[in-house]
Amino acid sequence: MNVDALLQTIPPFAVYVVVGLVIGLESLGVPLPGEIALVSAALLASHHTLAIDPIGVGAAATIGAVVGDSIGYTIGRRYGMTLFERLGRRFPNHFGPGHVALAKRFFTRWGMWAVFFGRFIALLRIFAGPLAGALKMPYSHFLAANASGGLIWAGGTTAIVYYLGLAAEKWLSRFSWIGLVLAVVVGVIVTLVMRDRTSKAIAELSDEHDWDSLKES
Repeated sequence: MNVDALLQTIPPFAVYVVVGLVIGLESLGVPLPGEIALVSAALLASHHTLAIDPIGVGAAATIGAVVGDSIGYTIGRRYGMTLFERLGRRFPNHFGPGHVALAKRFFTRWGMWAVFFGRFIALLRIFAGPLAGALKMPYSHFLAANASGGLIWAGGTTAIVYYLGLAAEKWLSRFSWIGLVLAVVVGVIVTLVMRDRTSKAIAELSDEHDWDSLKES
């Protein structure tokens, strides 16, 4: 079975469900590759032989983002900052004190805008819902920023990847798998770069706290 025939066996509804579920769980606070799932689905939608609708992909991603963040907000509001202390002990690579301090700094400084732009930043995308709830941000403010950010992120990403896929389909028509592989590779590279930048920011924040401690002493 060639790649085109294999792709034909994928039910469009299954793609929408996977996209919405992965992005929803990521928004809830589970470190999953939401961007890679969205980019891959949008690229599949650009393949003219498949019945996957880009509007369906964008809608699934938006719903997953809004619902996942809202559930995360509810959990964060219920358990407060002690939630992050527990998560930090179990998952120090994702919810360590440095990660929480950096995310909290963004929220303290930018408020609703941290939720809006958090949809475009890997670290904040995981923390946005639970941290906004823990910091008692009014839900109406949170929902407005969350929904608008999710819509622009999901819709914009889907549209860009979809039209790029259409433009490239002519020379990728005989090697359709290359586009999917490239999308995954680019997603992984972006994830690694953002992780590296996050680690540097956490290290700088830690140094600042150490310096403040020295000055106080």
